[in-house]
Amino acid sequence: MSEAHIVIEKILLTGRPGCGKTTLIKRVVNNLPQRAGGFYTEEIRDRGTRAGFKIVTLDGDEVVFAHVDLKTSDHVGKYRLDLSALEAVGVKAVREAVQARQLVVIDEIGPMEIRSAISRDAVNEALDSKVPVLATIFARSLPFTDAIKSRPDVTLIEVRPNNRERLVFELQNGLKGLNRR
Repeated sequence: MSEAHIVIEKILLTGRPGCGKTTLIKRVVNNLPQRAGGFYTEEIRDRGTRAGFKIVTLDGDEVVFAHVDLKTSDHVGKYRLDLSALEAVGVKAVREAVQARQLVVIDEIGPMEIRSAISRDAVNEALDSKVPVLATIFARSLPFTDAIKSRPDVTLIEVRPNNRERLVFELQNGLKGLNRR
């Protein structure tokens, strides 16, 4: 049986930075017949250099969550983090999608996002729920992300340049029949 015929409810996409995980999620979600909720992240660039990240919900809300110019004490690398923005917009979107029994999109489960205990709780709530989840997850080893990757109810898929296009169609087909309302 090919991957396209397997119905998977908890899908985690991983891969190298810049391999197309976020683009893949956007393409899959935009072509599904059912509504989805949650968020994805977008780079903020300043004169060609990455200066931060914003969270964009599938309903169109957006907020700067990590930036070199933020005045906060939380940081990962050169980026200062506004965890309250993540919680107010991203976590809220994830929890609303779970409550509405929609496909939950989480982009990304990574070092910046897991600095928030509230965000970690929301990720676990989504994974423990009966709703389908499509998420991206940090490829390198971290205790929280490793625990998620080792869950028996998730399918981990590595996104690479040579499988991106095929994955768009396989994920769309696998998710199309889920959660019709």
